[in-house]
Amino acid sequence: MRNRLAFSAPVLLGALLLTACGTEVSGTQRSAGAGPGSTAAARCGFPADPAAAAADGVEITAVGGSAIGCGTSAHDRVEVGFRVTNHEARPVTYTVEFEVIAPSGEALANASGTVSGVKPGASAAATAEAGVIMRHGAGAHVRIYRVRSVPADEAPIAPGACPASGVRVSADEGDAAMGLRVVGLHLENCSKRPYRLSGFPQIQLLDPRHRPVSGVSVLHGSGGISSGTDFDKAPRAMTLQPGERATSGLMWRNTVTDGTAVDVPYVRVVAQPGTHAVTVTPELDLGTTGKLGVSPWQREQR
Repeated sequence: MRNRLAFSAPVLLGALLLTACGTEVSGTQRSAGAGPGSTAAARCGFPADPAAAAADGVEITAVGGSAIGCGTSAHDRVEVGFRVTNHEARPVTYTVEFEVIAPSGEALANASGTVSGVKPGASAAATAEAGVIMRHGAGAHVRIYRVRSVPADEAPIAPGACPASGVRVSADEGDAAMGLRVVGLHLENCSKRPYRLSGFPQIQLLDPRHRPVSGVSVLHGSGGISSGTDFDKAPRAMTLQPGERATSGLMWRNTVTDGTAVDVPYVRVVAQPGTHAVTVTPELDLGTTGKLGVSPWQREQR
């Protein structure tokens, strides 16, 4: 469901020409000489104007592929080098999404890269790989599709790491059918102690500027959005042993009737009162329904 949600209302933030030749990027850092004005990049169609490849604190610094050189290989693995600059007053974790676009306008592939814990006023470099695609000639280009940012101390923890709270909270890519949307929330006890959990997660909806969203009712249970689901089960207290997991869910319909459709990129999740918040980016396209159902925490069955 993520691609369907992510590309339902494209925002074209920047564009960068991509030809059969480019500057390959490796690792997470690169020299200043490999940016938009470099000789190799300009020779292969990389724009000389940095503004053509920059948006929302993100700048594309290079585009390359596995078949470096100005040949006509049938396939290529597109790699995008980029740099983020934090203009906020707190450390931020960025996720940047790119699209590879054919001359016809068709989206050939997408890629995303995450840069964690960028300090205020600082910049950091990274790469994103779009995978193997069919070569479509010099008219193809890469564009910054979307930039998402969350406070570094509220970013989901990567698998293998465990926060001080002892629990790891994340959201999945969700599922969609006939206009009904469901995104799963997952909690794992990654500590070495039992973890008590009960009730519903606390949910706060945030707009693209991280402001609370008004006009949407967050309901415990299905709220009449759909029947025959686990959303209306009674909440139960449970004890998760180390390594055990629990799930909750968000459910809505993207129906649009009268009024302005509401899109919510960020959801701030508090697993239970008194625990640390985690901000996830499930990209809720709530339409004009004004309702979001939340299911109780349930033990995940293995």
